[in-house]
Amino acid sequence: MTDPFRYFPHPLVRQAAEEVIRRISGSKTLSEAFSEGKMLGILITNESPFTYIAAFSGNVGGKSHIEGFVPPIFDLTVPGGYFKLKEAEITEINDKIKNLESSNRLHDLNISLLALEKERDEEISFFRYRMGINKKKRDELRNETSDPSQLAMLIKESQQEKAELRRAKNRWEERICQIKNEREKYFALITDLKAQRAIMSDELQKWIFNQYVVHNALGEEKSIYEIFNSQGMTPPGGTGECAAPKLLEYAYRKGMTPIAMGEFWYGQSPQTAVRTHGHFYPSCTSKCGPLLGFMLKGLHIDSSYRTPDDPKIIFEDDYIVVASKPSGMPSVPGLDGKRSLLEWLKTNTGSGIISVHRLDMDTSGVMVFAKDAVTAVAIQKQFENHTIRKTYMARLSPAKEGRPLKEGETGCIKLPLNPDYDERPRQKVDMLNGKASLTEYEICKIHSDGSTDIMFYPKTGRTHQLRVHSAHTLGLGRPILGDMLYGGAFSERLHLHAYKLSFQHPADNILMEFSDGI
Repeated sequence: MTDPFRYFPHPLVRQAAEEVIRRISGSKTLSEAFSEGKMLGILITNESPFTYIAAFSGNVGGKSHIEGFVPPIFDLTVPGGYFKLKEAEITEINDKIKNLESSNRLHDLNISLLALEKERDEEISFFRYRMGINKKKRDELRNETSDPSQLAMLIKESQQEKAELRRAKNRWEERICQIKNEREKYFALITDLKAQRAIMSDELQKWIFNQYVVHNALGEEKSIYEIFNSQGMTPPGGTGECAAPKLLEYAYRKGMTPIAMGEFWYGQSPQTAVRTHGHFYPSCTSKCGPLLGFMLKGLHIDSSYRTPDDPKIIFEDDYIVVASKPSGMPSVPGLDGKRSLLEWLKTNTGSGIISVHRLDMDTSGVMVFAKDAVTAVAIQKQFENHTIRKTYMARLSPAKEGRPLKEGETGCIKLPLNPDYDERPRQKVDMLNGKASLTEYEICKIHSDGSTDIMFYPKTGRTHQLRVHSAHTLGLGRPILGDMLYGGAFSERLHLHAYKLSFQHPADNILMEFSDGI
């Protein structure tokens, strides 16, 4: 069975997906409903002859049931059902909050408060100004007389002015408090309604996830709430609505045995996440990680990637080790238990190796490690100051759509990136809050099959920067060959290689350059 988080689609899955795409595109109703973009899924079963079932994530055009696609695990759209009734109650509270926040009276109170505070500040400021002038006159009189009666009169005038200022402040405070108190009643109502809404929403979400009961190949049964709660987690909104869990649950309920599965994008590409029509993508980890972890129990999970090659040491002295990491090996230890390059180096050099930068597990190529803490800090500062020069070799997937590329073409991609928390470990383009990401590139060769050799010169080092800049429609629009995470064409490995690394040696500042071709 396919590993939903790390796979390339089986040929039968691709064939079925093409049939589904043709069926949607051949129907005006379906093509319009799916045109804005939707993740769909295919599951191959053990039935003979060749049989597949299809699903879509969430709803399409407000519908959860469409002929030719499996039904939802639990249908929230049933008119008059518990969910619809509670949803209507929450909507009613939302309307009350909106009406209170936009009420004319609250608006008038806010305007009146601003006006009064401005008028108060102007009057008090003028009063203080006048007091300052009077004080200056009294000081002059004090310097000109020693008459006790006149001095006492000056003190009395000063006290009277201060008392008058206090009375003026109090008068203003009373007027302003009246408005603030009335306004506070609105705020208290809004706060109470929001608290009531939060409680109702939490209760409804818990109810929903208790209704979503799923199975696995061992015949076990659990609700989504139980699955996440057993791991100390709360299910994110929309859990159970993705195509993959819909497919598996339908298969189990019908007595089918899943053989292979894949999820692909249909329709328009979004501006943020990397999604291209007809491309396959792995399941999300935040919603589907724990859920599919339970639903796949009892099935033999197959991965499309081969076992990594052995690393090799390119250079070593008393301060640093430069090594070439194979594709499929983590840079440092992770939760999956796979042996990392850092661990391999510690074993094969007998030194206290320290990691100073990373490559994605599926990216191969040149890395530098430090042998002591002082050296590690010196190299890390070079990375932070962007003085280390990196060159990557890559091969892009054959073009399905997007603009044509030309040999010798050079350019620069500027797409700010942020983690896609709903689709971890993916990154997304975020024009508002993303971190600046800059990649220069040069097209080296376009092959007869449409794949393209390219050199990348990253000026920043964001996670998955080259992979997103390659795959996104606002970048090159061509996923890197073998990039299962961002929709690349099938290959036994990710064709992204850290070819060259240039930096100053931390001991003597001599510029050093290391390279390793594929």
